[in-house]
Amino acid sequence: MMNKRTIALFDFDGTITRNDTFLLFIRHCKGNLRFLGGLIICAPVLIAWKCRMLSSDKAKQAVFSHFFRHTPVSLFKRWCDDFSKQIEKDVRPKAVEKIREYKAIRIPVIIVSASVENWILPWAKKNGIDQVVATGIETDENDLLTGRFSTPNCKGKEKVNRLQVLFPNRQDYCFIAHGDSPGDKELLAFSDESHYRAF
Repeated sequence: MMNKRTIALFDFDGTITRNDTFLLFIRHCKGNLRFLGGLIICAPVLIAWKCRMLSSDKAKQAVFSHFFRHTPVSLFKRWCDDFSKQIEKDVRPKAVEKIREYKAIRIPVIIVSASVENWILPWAKKNGIDQVVATGIETDENDLLTGRFSTPNCKGKEKVNRLQVLFPNRQDYCFIAHGDSPGDKELLAFSDESHYRAF
């Protein structure tokens, strides 16, 4: 164990933040009226998800596509940069304190999240996070969002899959994971030390 490199893994939504940033981000970008109107339009998808007729991954993809398909990448980036201020208001102080504790003893910190990496990254960079492993977005040849994700939704087993690609020599690392939801259980089981709770 002493020769292994220790890395701290954090879920984002509900662990570092108090709320799910997916809906917060949409409201931030679109405003209350368009946000509520869009949810009404997406109601059949959300009902199908609630009734377990549609997976959460497909429902999330459909809602994201409704709100952001054909959005210029440059505009989406500005929204993401500005959203970091909103994230700052929503973070759990004890989570940030724990991140700083790891950084103080030179333990790298990686966020592993189902949220879109683009709106996590600005906040992560400001707070010394070493890497963000999250859901990617697809763009077309005209630098417009297609509305589709470029990676599988980074939730559950996919969190482990992504880490195994980054760290193929699993035996060389000691992972300390923090998560708060059923979507983090595989990540916590994969890690050497796990903390299943919000801060």
